Amino acid sequence: MSSETSNDSLEEIDIDESLDAVGLTCPLPLLKAKQALNKMRPGQVLSVVCTDPGSVRDFQVFANQSGHLLMRSTAVEGRYGFWLKKVG
Repeated sequence: MSSETSNDSLEEIDIDESLDAVGLTCPLPLLKAKQALNKMRPGQVLSVVCTDPGSVRDFQVFANQSGHLLMRSTAVEGRYGFWLKKVG
């Protein structure tokens, strides 16, 4: 079973950086994503894949609080994907 939320689900997203956080547990996937975003320029996109089910809520809350755009999130067979666009 898969689920996906997206603002542009039919469009490909150009990715500038990728982060593999598979096997890491809370709060490490989000912490590593924050560190990666800090090194990026506004408008660049970070792709994150992880296996921590708590990351779904964590990344939604982080995007809302930080102002970065959560462009897409997916959940497929225990793997969670997030595409964040750095804002400002």
